[in-house]
Amino acid sequence: MNNLPWLASLLKSRNTIDDKITAAIGRSAQANNIGEYIASVVFRITLDEAGKRRGYDGRFSSGPLAGHTVDVQWHPKHNGVMNIKIDAVPDYYLIMTGPEPSANIANPWVIETIFLFHAGDLLNALRERGVQIGNGTSVTGPLWERAEIYPVPRNNRLTVEDEERKLLVLFG
Repeated sequence: MNNLPWLASLLKSRNTIDDKITAAIGRSAQANNIGEYIASVVFRITLDEAGKRRGYDGRFSSGPLAGHTVDVQWHPKHNGVMNIKIDAVPDYYLIMTGPEPSANIANPWVIETIFLFHAGDLLNALRERGVQIGNGTSVTGPLWERAEIYPVPRNNRLTVEDEERKLLVLFG
């Protein structure tokens, strides 16, 4: 027996959900757009107009990083890689990830961990190791660990306050 009728029903449901997400965030329902929206609300980031930016998604609008540019990435799985455009580097990379890859969940849309990398420091560390920089840049575990701001606050450049934690728990 084939599963086409069930698959068709699931896709119709997904289309309905994607339409509602698009209406809620004002952009298409793709993981990175949704991640940018979540980060903009939680971390008070003013997003640039889609398609007009080069190397970053917006700027922190308050707090210790106010005015600094940030590239927001949401990786449903934490596989140790991130996307870096060498020709247009932001001040910071804010990376939200789901769980480490496993066979249990195909592509979870959850946020388990958030990392904040100072772009200059990250690029220096990658160059020292001779890492090829671009899409899918491999970042070592110790760099990820030092950059973690949520749930464990290891990086003190940006503190996740209690109200922000309450919002982030919604996506866990």
